[in-house]
Order: sequence, then C-alpha cells, then structure tokens
Amino acid sequence: MGHGAGQSDSAYGIAVIGGGIVGMASAMALLTRGVAGGLSKAGSRPLAVLEAEELLATHQTGRNSGVIHSGLYYKPGSLKARFCVEGKDLMYRFCEEQGVRHERCGKIVVATHAGELAALEELERRGKANGLQGVKRCEPEELREHEPHVSAIAGLHVPETGIVHYPEVTTAMSKVVQKHGGEVRRGARVVSVTRDGNGFVIGTTSGEIRCGAIVNCGGLQCDRIARLCGVEPGVRIIPFRGEYYDLLPHAAKYCRNLIYPVPDARFPFLGVHFTRAVDGLVEAGPNAVLALAREGYDWKTVNPEDIGNYLGYSGFWKMAGKYWKMGMMEMRRSLSRELFVEAMQTLIPEVKDADVTPGRAGVRAQAVDSDGKLIDDFRIVEGPGMVHVLNAPSPAATASIAIGRHIAGVVEARLK
Repeated sequence: MGHGAGQSDSAYGIAVIGGGIVGMASAMALLTRGVAGGLSKAGSRPLAVLEAEELLATHQTGRNSGVIHSGLYYKPGSLKARFCVEGKDLMYRFCEEQGVRHERCGKIVVATHAGELAALEELERRGKANGLQGVKRCEPEELREHEPHVSAIAGLHVPETGIVHYPEVTTAMSKVVQKHGGEVRRGARVVSVTRDGNGFVIGTTSGEIRCGAIVNCGGLQCDRIARLCGVEPGVRIIPFRGEYYDLLPHAAKYCRNLIYPVPDARFPFLGVHFTRAVDGLVEAGPNAVLALAREGYDWKTVNPEDIGNYLGYSGFWKMAGKYWKMGMMEMRRSLSRELFVEAMQTLIPEVKDADVTPGRAGVRAQAVDSDGKLIDDFRIVEGPGMVHVLNAPSPAATASIAIGRHIAGVVEARLK
C-alpha cells in the first residue's frame, strides 16, 4: 500500500501502534464497531495500524506456543480470566469464519509429585470458577488414555484448549481491517509523538501521520511508546527469552496434543511443556531466561540500551533480589541441553537427548513495577486521547479479540 504524503492520506481518526495480534484485534474492533469512523474528520481515513517491522506478528505473536488457552490458570475476576474465557470462544469463531486452521484438541495438566497436588486442586477450582466446561480430575491411568507416554500421579483434562498458528490469525485480522477501510503500514516504527490541538502527530520511520487518538499495543516497546506519548507507565518491560526444543519426527509420537506441568504460582510462567502445532511439529519449552535485548532471541543478540534500561531500574534489582535463585536455574537450563532434556523427562521419561533438536525462541514482554513485582494481570491504562496496553503476555493471543473489544469500548466511551 502506498504511504502517500498528502494531508488526506496521512490523517486518521485512530492510530494503533503495533501490528501484533492485540493491535490488529483492536483495530478490527474499532473499525467493525464504527468507533474509528466516529473519530475521523473530513479528509481523513478511519484508522492506521503502524507496525515497526516489514512483516506482521514478528515478535510475541509469532513466537509463542500457538495455544488457544481455556482460562484455567487465571485468578477468577481478573482481566486475564475474563478476557481469556471470552476470547477463547471468539477466537474459535473467528478461525471458523475466516478459514484459519485450528484444532480444539484439549490438553492435560499433570502433577508429578505429591507437593504439586494442592496447586492442582487450586487450578481445578479456578477453572470451574472461570466457567470452563468439562474440566476433569484424572488418575494416572486416565491421563495415559489421553497421553500414553506421560508420567504423573494425578492431573486435569481440559477439553476446551486448542491450537492455532497466530500469524495466520493476525493476517486474517489484517484483511478484515483493510476491508473496513483501515490501513496497515509496515516498516513504520514510531520515533516521536507530539500533541497537535486535539490530536497527535506521530513521527515514524516511513513519515509523519496525524491522528485523533492513539491505541498503544507496542508489546516489547509499549512502555517506551507510552513515554513518547507523555504518559508515565509505572512499569518497565523486562524481556524474558523462552527457548524451545523440537521433537524429531521419530519422537513426535510421545505427545499427542498438549502436556503441561503444574505451574509455580510464584511466577507468571507456565513451565516447560509439550505442544503439538497445527502442522504436526511437537516442541518442548519454553524456559524463562533474562534476555540481553528486547528482541534478543539468542545469547548473541545484545542491545546495550535495552540492558541499561533494566539495569538502571530499581524495580529490576528488587525483582532480582527476590528471584535470583530461579533466574540462575533458568540460565543454567538455557546453557545446558542436558538440563533442558531433564525438564522434559519430568513429564515424558522416554524422551532422550537424541530425540530433540534446538528449536525457535521468543521473548516475553514482562512488565515489572518499581517494587520488583512481576505484573501478572493484563494492564490497560488510559490517558487523554490514548489507551496503552502495558502488560499483555500469555494468554493475550487467545484473549486478543476480547481485549480489542474492550479497548474499542473504552475509546467509544470517551467519544461521548
């Protein structure tokens, strides 16, 4: 699409910053509900999505496990619980309507020792409180009916969980956005934001645009974008890399669908688990190791500005003081294939070193507050003419359509 320099082509009702799945779902909701049109002035277009990269879904959206989460894990009443449960159904419906390949395959969550049984019971309680259908406590023999190679003393079967390829979902959403008059600008990294009367001028690497309102879905850069907009986010993004190993084709038989451990309630990470993708690949991961760049997908990618950004933040050191043991363990597992395989063997003892090969990696944008607290729930903050999504890790992809509808509702309410 042409970027055009004329006033009519560079003026929009709303600019959505970030072309990941949350940004695209928000743009879709703003357009289909007519909210973006309500902000458009004479000679302007309703909405532009500004994506820094040349491809959509390059970062968190395209590098997660590809799971449609059920809503099992999240504290009842939290935004994660509400938006995940609602968003899961919306995601299945969207995939059906748009012809996006997906499966409602179900998963099991397993306790491997007695110390995990209380947490397993709490998961079952949360799942039922969040309205999940068909969650069932299973004994070892029942679990092996679902996953014959799993090792566990008890578990839960969660039938509403599914799998999908989220970049395909994001592409389908972008087509809906364009069909409803929105523009998707790739290669448009935001570098400045200034107020201009009742609106904004946004400087990007592909030129300036004007808009009446901003929705910040910048993911790994969301706190920086908020500051460019003159909003103090109250959190800082700390990047945690998650690495995966792929099961080689001969070993894919060890996992039929999805096998998860009972997560450690102290951390917003789910632990190393097995996931079958819609293309049949089975992968194990992710771990959670401090990254050396916000887009640092390996140990070689180092961004001094990003490192300085968290080393100069008091909240980082408070977090490190609480969780340094866990951090050291994750770092050792990142550097040791043997330790990573041991984590897999906790769930499937038959998996051997010869059965796996290093796979991809993703980086989670984890918001941390000044007290060193890892923000667990989604965080959405409003400012004058702006909405900022400041913490949207997993299950944000599952919940994206529900998050987008919520954001459209917030923007619409401010128009009245």
